[in-house]
Amino acid sequence: MTAQRHHYVIALTGGIASGKSAVARCFEAHGIAVYDADIAARAVVAPGSAGLKAIVQTFGAEALDAQGQLDRAAMRQRVFADDDARLALERIVHPRVRQWLHESAEADRGPYCLLAIPLLAENIAHYRWVNRSLLVDAPDPVRLDRLMRRDHIDAVLAQRMLDRQASRQQRLALADDIIDNSADEIALTTAVAGLHASYLELARNA
Repeated sequence: MTAQRHHYVIALTGGIASGKSAVARCFEAHGIAVYDADIAARAVVAPGSAGLKAIVQTFGAEALDAQGQLDRAAMRQRVFADDDARLALERIVHPRVRQWLHESAEADRGPYCLLAIPLLAENIAHYRWVNRSLLVDAPDPVRLDRLMRRDHIDAVLAQRMLDRQASRQQRLALADDIIDNSADEIALTTAVAGLHASYLELARNA
């Protein structure tokens, strides 16, 4: 797949608790659309979707709650206890998420758009068609502290969640652009404004 020339697409990524959502909001304030893989993951298994039908065919009716929606808590327990189940679920959901993001980028009519993809480093082979990647970076101790406060969890669990993702070095190696999000909100707003101007120029010349 290749992005058409008038669709300039930037993948926004970063480790857990790096501050991707804050960066996305800054770009949205400039009128730039951000298409989120987490929202896509919910959309592709919505009631009536082919994704949800495939999950029921694979896992049975107990994958649904009383309202006929995906029972996320039950499925989470099931896949964490069983690697085969997790892989089966990923084979259903992940290709549909990638398609959702690609179609959203193709349909976008802004000067450029962002795709928020938390696990970009882990899935980079599927996203070679994007034009650039923007990493939201923060030192691991900062992210650990944020994660403990955000999710009300202890340091052991927070560290385990960090360790399950690609390393900071792996993400840095893939990044075209980097925002250091260890400072305050003013610094973040300034950094995004500079990147926005740069991306407008890149998109114009693409």
